[in-house]
Amino acid sequence: STRKESSAASDVYKRQISSPCVSICSLDHEDVCIGCHRTASEIRDWLLMDDDERLEVITKAAERG
Repeated sequence: STRKESSAASDVYKRQISSPCVSICSLDHEDVCIGCHRTASEIRDWLLMDDDERLEVITKAAERG
C-alpha cells in the first residue's frame, strides 16, 4: 500500500500542464492564435517551459482572449 501511495505521489510531480490548444490554429495579424490566444513564440516554446511558465502563458492568453 505504501509503495502504491508513494508511486502515485511521484506521478503527481511528473505531470505537466497540458497545452491549451483547441485545434483552431491560425495566427492573427499580431501573431496570436485565434484559438488558444497564445503568441507564436509561446506556442513554439511550450514544450520547453516548466509548469510555472506555462501557468503564466495561460494567464496571459486568457487576458488576450
